[in-house]
Amino acid sequence: MNATTENLVEMRDVHFQFTDKVILDGVNFAVRDREVLVIMGLSAGGKSTLLSIMMGLLKPTGGSVLFKNEDLTRLSRSKLNRARTHMGMVYQNAALISSMTVRENVGLPLEELSDKTDKEIATIIDQKLELVGLKDARDKLPSELSGGMQKRVGLARALAMEPELVLFDEPTAGLDPITTETIDDLINQLREKQKVTSIIVTHEMESAFAVATRMAFLYEGRIILEGTPEEFRHSATPIISKFLSSYSKHDRAKA
Repeated sequence: MNATTENLVEMRDVHFQFTDKVILDGVNFAVRDREVLVIMGLSAGGKSTLLSIMMGLLKPTGGSVLFKNEDLTRLSRSKLNRARTHMGMVYQNAALISSMTVRENVGLPLEELSDKTDKEIATIIDQKLELVGLKDARDKLPSELSGGMQKRVGLARALAMEPELVLFDEPTAGLDPITTETIDDLINQLREKQKVTSIIVTHEMESAFAVATRMAFLYEGRIILEGTPEEFRHSATPIISKFLSSYSKHDRAKA
């Protein structure tokens, strides 16, 4: 899958409808290598749906989703699964398997999708847990971890297959400021040192501006503004100004 453009991901006129409710109404954006695109918008506005479509978990009712210049909406199931080995997903609730240890959760993609030996898998697990600062927790169950630790385990699992693209659904929601800063630092480290491209859905404005290289605002099923963090700070679009103002007050109230 060698890309012929500099964009790693593109969404072209993507629509998604559930029964008679229109969720996405012509979404367009592109993400280049090593960018961190933060997608913002009102609650229940379709942001998580966008991530599911990018991962191939949902099929759009119209439009194209390109990853490394291949349209995921047109691939066979086997080719789609192969493309998805180049992606990782960090879910809002971590989505760890409660009966498995941290080590087993992180190793699950490698067990299911790779042909690596047990020794190779064990080495990768240790590397990823060390990256997120949880190597000493490898034998614990998810119930023995805090919410922030669970999210870091989810990130380690998402990185197990050495993905080029990682999708984050509210990675810092509900976390204390110190843990939030830890997650933000990890996302920045992935871009700077691991050369990972990230797409992040978040309502946490402080985190958004701490990690984003670009931002997009989803409103009524469309991207109404896409630009740099600085362009967002100075946007004259009323809904965006109101959104940033209200969430900035919310962030300050939590501090």
